[in-house]
Amino acid sequence: MGKLVYQVACSLDGFIGHSNGSVDGFLMDGPHASAFYESLNAFNTVLMGRKTYTFGYAYGLQPGEAPYPNMRNVVFSRSLSLPDGAQVEVVNRSAASFVADLKQNNGGPIWLCGGGDLASQLLSANLIDECWLKLNPILLGKGIPAFGAVEALHSLQLMSTESYTNGVVLLKYAIQNVKTEPIQE
Repeated sequence: MGKLVYQVACSLDGFIGHSNGSVDGFLMDGPHASAFYESLNAFNTVLMGRKTYTFGYAYGLQPGEAPYPNMRNVVFSRSLSLPDGAQVEVVNRSAASFVADLKQNNGGPIWLCGGGDLASQLLSANLIDECWLKLNPILLGKGIPAFGAVEALHSLQLMSTESYTNGVVLLKYAIQNVKTEPIQE
């Protein structure tokens, strides 16, 4: 059974981007970036939401092009239309249902690239096995939350930490259990 890993960069206050989708202030280069690219070799499938996929257009990604050509690229969207011959698979049905099936039939680890709403859906369905947070030494104050709206308490077990000289810290957690009652406010 395939393991689903949510690996994402975030600010110290838990945002994966500014409210407008920008990632200004996040560190894109440095020793953490090399480690990140190396970690991608472990995955055979990448999952992302439409906003995460189309974010790449601003950096030269063409519609239908796979941002991660060495693995299966899956985008969840009910509205994205790509040209014939696209290298990306668009799934317009329930992400939780698709991922549950994928985990049963996929031999290797699966990378959940983003975004926060998709991560929240999959976490609520108890489908995320590990969470790897690349904490950037910035505070955004507001923006796109790493987990959208989490409806229930999830316990995490720290697996490892890695600190980089530029201030980025990689935290790897295993998702331990889920308490199904709503979070008390």
